[in-house]
Amino acid sequence: QVQLVESGGGLVQAGGSLRLSCAASGRTFSFYAMAWFRQAPGKEREFVAAISRSLGRTDHADSVKGRFTISRDNANNTAYLQMNSLKPEDTAVYYCAASPGYFGSSLNGYPSWGQGTQVTVSS
Repeated sequence: QVQLVESGGGLVQAGGSLRLSCAASGRTFSFYAMAWFRQAPGKEREFVAAISRSLGRTDHADSVKGRFTISRDNANNTAYLQMNSLKPEDTAVYYCAASPGYFGSSLNGYPSWGQGTQVTVSS
């Protein structure tokens, strides 16, 4: 399996921006679709965004469309989540996930996960 390490989380005021990074190692990064999920306290983990392996197709949850953008840099084995116009309800632990054969919004489709990075948005 591929190993994933997230970074870039932190505390930001509402309306601000953050860029999360997910560094991958252990396997050929370009073979994997990548995704971001998040989990707020007391809530289930939910889909945020996904990007396909090669053609760069993307999918974003309705709650983040127009504010968040997923991207990838296969040369540097890294996926990103650019988050703009952040809201307090975006506060959560954000997880990076990878799948060799699935592109979509289901948690069960992704066998590899990072440890998560905390994002806190103050009002």
